[in-house]
Amino acid sequence: MNAPAPRAGILDIKAYVPGRSSVTDSQGRRVIKLSSNESALGPSPRAVEAAQEAAAGVVRYPDGSALDLREAIARRWDLDPERIVCSNGSDEILQLLPRIYAGPGDEVLYSQYGFAIYPIAALAAGAAPVTAPERAFRVDVEAMLAAVTNRTKLVFLANPNNPTGSVIPASDVARLRAGLPDHVLLVIDSAYAEFVTRDDYRAGAELVHDSTNTVMTRTFSKVYSLAGLRVGWMYGPPAVVDAFHRVRGPFNVNAVGQAAATAALDDSDHLQRAIEHNDRWLPELTRRLKAIGLDVPESVVNFVLARFPGGPSQAAAAERFLASQAILVRDLGAYGIPDGLRINIGLDDEMETLIDGLTRFMDET
Repeated sequence: MNAPAPRAGILDIKAYVPGRSSVTDSQGRRVIKLSSNESALGPSPRAVEAAQEAAAGVVRYPDGSALDLREAIARRWDLDPERIVCSNGSDEILQLLPRIYAGPGDEVLYSQYGFAIYPIAALAAGAAPVTAPERAFRVDVEAMLAAVTNRTKLVFLANPNNPTGSVIPASDVARLRAGLPDHVLLVIDSAYAEFVTRDDYRAGAELVHDSTNTVMTRTFSKVYSLAGLRVGWMYGPPAVVDAFHRVRGPFNVNAVGQAAATAALDDSDHLQRAIEHNDRWLPELTRRLKAIGLDVPESVVNFVLARFPGGPSQAAAAERFLASQAILVRDLGAYGIPDGLRINIGLDDEMETLIDGLTRFMDET
C-alpha cells in the first residue's frame, strides 16, 4: 500500500532540537537548566496572577485579534496597534513569513550563526536557505549584501544574535536595509532587545516606520519569562500585516498567554530587576569563564558562548560532565560551533554551581 508522502524537500529538513530540559539524577539534586535562555528571575507575579484568572475562562475562544495585548504593546513602545500582529511565539512569525514571501526557486538569506529556525522555515516554504559568513561571530553587513541575488526574497537578521550573543549597531542595520533591493523583506528578529543597554542599539521599530519592506519581531519568552505560554509579536508595514493575517491561525494566541503578557507589560519593576540581575552576572560570568581558560566572545544578552581550547571533543565532554552534575547547557554542534557551549544566566547560586563545575572540569582536563 502507498502511504501519503511529504512533498519534495520536507524530509531533507533537520528538525529543530531544543536545549536539553531534563536529566536523570540519581542523587536527587535540583536540575539547573541553563540551556534555553529563559530569564533567571521568572515571570512577574502580576503575569502569573493574570494567567491564573484567565485559566478559569478557557472554555471560551480567545480574542482572535489580541486587541488588549496589542494596545498594551503599543503603549509600551509608542507604536501603532494596527501594525502589530501577535503570534504563537515569535517562532510562528519566523515560520510563516517565508511561506508568504518565498517559495520554490527563491532564496532566504541569514548570517552564518543565525537562529536555527531560519533554514527550517526557508526549506518548509520550498525556498533555499543561504548563509553569509560572519566575522568573529558577528554579522558582517558587507558579506550579507554580497550574498544577495536576484532570487533573494527575504533576509533574517537576529540582532542580538542567538547563539553568539553578539549585536550590531543601528547604523549597520540601516546600512543593510539600504543595500537590499526594495522587493526583499528584511526581518529584524529582536527577541533579546530588552537586555541590550548600548546607546547605539535599536530594536528596529524606526526602520519599520520608514519602510514598506521591513518588520521587527519580538517575544515574551525571554526577559518577560513567559516561554511556556508562547506569545510573540511583529511590528510591520500595513501590507505585510494584512498578508500575515490571511495565513495565521484565527486564534493563534491563547487567552492565558494574552492575559499574562498584557499584565507583564505593566510590571516595570519586575522587568528592571530582571535586567539588573543580568547586567550584574553577564560580565561576571564572562570574566570567570575566561579565567579558567575558555574563550568567551562579547555578549550583550542573557547568555554567553563559551568555546573550549581543546576543541569539539572537550566541549562535548564538558556538556556531559555538567549534565552528570544536573547542570544543563546547550551544545552548539547543530549551529556549526562544535567547540562551544551556550550558557544562559541563572540565579546566583546556579551561577556559582556552574562555575565551580566548569572549574573542576577544566582542572581535570
